[in-house]
Amino acid sequence: MTTRVAVAGATGKMGTLARRLIEAADDLELHAALDSRSALDEMDGADVVLDVTHPGASAGIVQHAVTAGIPVVVGTSGWSVDRIADIRRLHRDREEARAVLFVPNFSVGSVLGSAFAAMAARFFDSIEIVETHHAGKVDSPSGTAVRTAELMADARGSAGPVSAPHADQRARGQLVAGIPVHSLRMSGLLAEQRVMLGGTGETLTISHSTLSPEAYEAGMLLALRRAPDTAGVHIGLDALLDLGMPSTR
Repeated sequence: MTTRVAVAGATGKMGTLARRLIEAADDLELHAALDSRSALDEMDGADVVLDVTHPGASAGIVQHAVTAGIPVVVGTSGWSVDRIADIRRLHRDREEARAVLFVPNFSVGSVLGSAFAAMAARFFDSIEIVETHHAGKVDSPSGTAVRTAELMADARGSAGPVSAPHADQRARGQLVAGIPVHSLRMSGLLAEQRVMLGGTGETLTISHSTLSPEAYEAGMLLALRRAPDTAGVHIGLDALLDLGMPSTR
């Protein structure tokens, strides 16, 4: 069976990668390639929509897909908990609504790094995140950093908030789920995240580096293939992997 994919943001870097992967796969077919001039109804009739646009356009694309009853994989950053809650409400109100999968990062290694950080967060009270991306990334903190912070905060449970002294100072980063996140945007880099955990007499650093866009290929293909048979609204590629981590928030 062939899965028909509509790619929104088809001319961007991630959209170009997606089109290449779809064209090379025997079980995937490009249904529509949407750019900034395309009408949203061009995605109608697809088996799944892949949104890799920008924060300003993403909401309209996801809302259209949910309303039209098309599963959608959201690879666009900038989706806050509140904005995702709006999609959950829209999803509940639509009987024909299909899966909505928000994927902050298609890299399997990045997903594992976030899972390891959540596991470690129960044992350290001092935790901070440093995330670095290329100079062209328009949003900060990254979706991956937000997802990692939320997972760590959830994992801590009764341990309570982390120790984040002087968090009112701007140089201390932005608090996400009570954890300071520092964002660097620099030329010459693609993506890196370091979760730093401190305890008495020791530190633990969980680091993941993306060296080329090829790191996203396996996760993107997995999401496109699984989304049509997945129900509900999920955050993170871990929803499709057996990591023993919560897939929703």
